[in-house]
Amino acid sequence: MKNTPLIRVLLLVAMAAAWGPSFMFIKIAVAEIPPMTLAGVRLGLGAILLYVILRLQGRRLPRDRQTWWNLIVSAFFHMSVPFALFSYGEQYIDSALASIINGTLPLWTVVAAHFFIATDRLTIPKAIGAGVGFVGLLFLLGPSLFSGLNGTTIGALAILVAVWMYTIAFIIEAKTLKGMEPLVAPSGQLIAATAMLLPVALFFERPWTNPMPSNAAIGSLLFLAVIGTALAFVLFYALLDRAEPSYVSMSIYMVPIFGVILGVLVLDETLHWYTLVGFGLILLGVAFVNGFIRLGRSNSKALAT
Repeated sequence: MKNTPLIRVLLLVAMAAAWGPSFMFIKIAVAEIPPMTLAGVRLGLGAILLYVILRLQGRRLPRDRQTWWNLIVSAFFHMSVPFALFSYGEQYIDSALASIINGTLPLWTVVAAHFFIATDRLTIPKAIGAGVGFVGLLFLLGPSLFSGLNGTTIGALAILVAVWMYTIAFIIEAKTLKGMEPLVAPSGQLIAATAMLLPVALFFERPWTNPMPSNAAIGSLLFLAVIGTALAFVLFYALLDRAEPSYVSMSIYMVPIFGVILGVLVLDETLHWYTLVGFGLILLGVAFVNGFIRLGRSNSKALAT
């Protein structure tokens, strides 16, 4: 596949379409499936699917220790712990709010990339965008934080920690996994993440003691495994090979749109005024970060490290 602006945009939109509905399906599934079990099975099914496709294409997993170490570290930050945190957090907050908090990822990534990726420096518009977006985050989290430690606060903070781990993962993957053969990196990561998370889930949550999940919960789990995990990570690495981390994180710009619409229309979730204000500021911040709003010549001038 060629590396053109159109290809990058198409990959970006496809990633958002794969990840966006995941918040709704997590909300449905976690009502009946324990959070770590949900994340672990999701990873395991995704790993099986990608590995089968990998072998059918005649490719193999890497065999050297350094590559596997890179895969394990990136899987820890990008899959096993964040997926568990998303499932845990959505027990307490709406899927729409979870998707909006996830939408702050480009803001964190653009700041982190400035210090760790030589070709992805912070510019004045990016800095302004990060500041505006963080104000939006305060609107989102402020009401629950001021009301004391409660379920909403814990759930929102769990999602935020997951987003921070994604930021670390993006930097690690850009430095250590970029350029690998198609499907090799996500297959290895999913296998490593499953090996880390699923035994812990089975030990602590004992899911076999729970009632059999409904068809809606099982269907949601299958969507998360096939579309929200296997396909999404194939698209992620296809884009990562063609763009810098801050551009890749731009897919998150569109994810909350899917998440909010589906949460409101399908799950009948309610958006408060401060949620809308926060959402708007985050979108405005990401627009600055990704150059949709320009400030003349300062748009391309990088700040000092």
